[in-house]
Amino acid sequence: MALNTDPNIPDPDGFYAELLSAHEGLSDEASVALNARLVLILANHICDRAVLTEALSAATKGDAS
Repeated sequence: MALNTDPNIPDPDGFYAELLSAHEGLSDEASVALNARLVLILANHICDRAVLTEALSAATKGDAS
């Protein structure tokens, strides 16, 4: 499976609002911890090491959509 960077989330604005809401009221440290937990949960769900490596590379380079 290749990394899909095309828009693919139903109701992306709703998801973004939900993500922002999850961070509301958190300290910077707690917000960073929430992001880390979310990344690990989603990485576990993807469970394709090659896709995860490609995603990490894209995010590092700023290529992620």
